[in-house]
Amino acid sequence: MVNLSVNINKIALLRNARGGNFPDPIYFAKRIQEMGADGITVHPRPDERHIRYEDVRRLRPVVWTELNVEGNPIPRFMELVKEVKPDQVTLVPDEPDQITSDHGWDTIKYRDKLRNIIAELKAHGIRTSVFVDPVIEMVEGAALTGTDRIELYTEQYAREFAKGHPEAVEPYRRAAIRAHELGLGVNAGHDLNLDNIGHFVRSVPHLAEVSIGHALVVESIWYGLENVIRKYQSILKNEYAL
Repeated sequence: MVNLSVNINKIALLRNARGGNFPDPIYFAKRIQEMGADGITVHPRPDERHIRYEDVRRLRPVVWTELNVEGNPIPRFMELVKEVKPDQVTLVPDEPDQITSDHGWDTIKYRDKLRNIIAELKAHGIRTSVFVDPVIEMVEGAALTGTDRIELYTEQYAREFAKGHPEAVEPYRRAAIRAHELGLGVNAGHDLNLDNIGHFVRSVPHLAEVSIGHALVVESIWYGLENVIRKYQSILKNEYAL
């Protein structure tokens, strides 16, 4: 079955827009786990425009499921995750001024860099994942870095699915199969939502985890947070039949 990790960046963004500590992302992390999520994801960026570095420190003692911390492995980020020791670190090649992540790693060009970073994280007992596009060569390059998992960047699938092209899932299916052959775990995330997640998990084998944040928070405005988590878990745990 596929695990659901809820990205709480948007909760922190709401807090930061008003000042103070309401809504408190730490409280929401606790409640989201109680509602049935399998993990909590955060992606602190250098400008701390949503999740702050101190939030990550506060989260570690209250996340009893799985804590996944995403980010570009700049020195400050590396210091944070080695201190906090999340269950998983997902390495993402985003730039400081990006609104959101928009591409995966070139695992061939940056193989040595990633290999050194991953070795450092593993020395601290942290499972690693590398954010990649659904390209076979990038999956094969990731395997050479020593990573435990890849995370497939799913924006292209989500965009094409919304246009009525469900066949856009095919590169992801092939990438997941190749990753599995190479001994890599497979995660996925970015723009997955209640409309497109079912087709994705039914089509892509070997998925371990999806991380969903923006869509889940927006959908919660309509349906309520607990209902939305239940809807995702119903799809991930019951409809996944490969």
